[in-house]
Amino acid sequence: MRSLRAFILMLLLAVPLQAAERPNIVLIMSDDQGYGDVGYHGSPYKTPHIDALAKSGVRLEAHYVFPMCSPTRAALLSGRYASRFGCTAATNNQVFPFGTTTLATLMKSAGYATALTGKWHLGSKPEQGPQKFGFDYSYGSLAGGVGPYDHSYKTGQFSKTWHRNGELITEEGHVTDLITDEAIKFIKKDHGKPFFLYVPYTAIHIPIDEPKDYLEANKNIEGDGSRLRAASATHMDAGIGRILAALDDKKVRENTLVIFLSDNGAHNTLRNDDPQYPGKYPSLQVGGSNGKLRGFKTQVYEGGIRTPAIVNWPGRLNPGEIDEPCSVTDWMPTLTALVGVQPRDDLKWDGRDIWKVITRKLKPEARTLYWLGTGRNTQAVRHGDWKLIIPKKGEVELYNLANDLAETKNLAADQPKIVEEMQKRLKEAAERDDDSTVKGQ
Repeated sequence: MRSLRAFILMLLLAVPLQAAERPNIVLIMSDDQGYGDVGYHGSPYKTPHIDALAKSGVRLEAHYVFPMCSPTRAALLSGRYASRFGCTAATNNQVFPFGTTTLATLMKSAGYATALTGKWHLGSKPEQGPQKFGFDYSYGSLAGGVGPYDHSYKTGQFSKTWHRNGELITEEGHVTDLITDEAIKFIKKDHGKPFFLYVPYTAIHIPIDEPKDYLEANKNIEGDGSRLRAASATHMDAGIGRILAALDDKKVRENTLVIFLSDNGAHNTLRNDDPQYPGKYPSLQVGGSNGKLRGFKTQVYEGGIRTPAIVNWPGRLNPGEIDEPCSVTDWMPTLTALVGVQPRDDLKWDGRDIWKVITRKLKPEARTLYWLGTGRNTQAVRHGDWKLIIPKKGEVELYNLANDLAETKNLAADQPKIVEEMQKRLKEAAERDDDSTVKGQ
């Protein structure tokens, strides 16, 4: 009997022990920050905290997203290509049908406290917000990027978008500071369980207006527009530093997995004082860098869809670099497997669990990645080193990324068999597009 009681006690004690060992997860997403817009990729932008995460963490050097913000966010939270939900561009429409199982849904079912502080942009009406899709707490912009001080989206139905838990509110302060402050408040709470915190900043999306300190930090950058955009990146980086400090203060940093990524590549030169936004902003031309990569935001060239990405967990992940292709769709299957929760239904994931890739315990076989481009203007597929792009108008393009990462030489005419094979892969990947769209909108 004593042995039986001891065995039962051991089983009872095993549950909270396992729960205690599950990591907190902080997933930080920047907006419009290109491959070349971080210090550790050679940018003149001052991003010391991001660079420190890269130095002490795992750098995913072939991390793919989508060429615009809403599709990347949909893919992150569903584990599926955004085109499955009919989402191929920035949108204020509801993207997920009610009842869709999201990353937040599964984390919550695993006993996690869940929160989003920042930009949602997957349904801009309060009744379509994050709390309908697995988040216990939500704060920030229901729509897209907002003015730094008035927190207003583009003029129109969704201009007033700043909210807390679905209730529209008015606040003072710079948007980057407010998002950071709210994230820190959530970290400091005694949840009594692990937490999943999603922090999608609006930086470094236009319109931009920055305090003098961050402009001064980038005084060596030539051009007022370039300096302004750099200041926005540095301001966000300082916010990330404050979030990391809050984890240290609470003594949970060593049990917190921190992920950093951007939602799409940098845009080409744009007006900072875009007339679609209410308010007055510095009248400058601003544009970002995708480094050695071709193309910009909205395009399926590497510059539009390959962004900085870092995974950092002190004492658990050895610093290094991963060159195998990874996708934003991978985070849902990876994180849910890591915390030990399995969906009851087949969620038709396009992503895969990449934890053994991140920990360098597995070199994966070649995989197929697929994009339906902005506004359905192009299709693209990557398999192994080959990448095929099929525009609605114009020539088919084929590149070998191992030899030509900058996508300078179209090999389609020289490699008809490879084109045919890639077209078959693309057709197969596209078969499930629009299979989960919201009806009646």
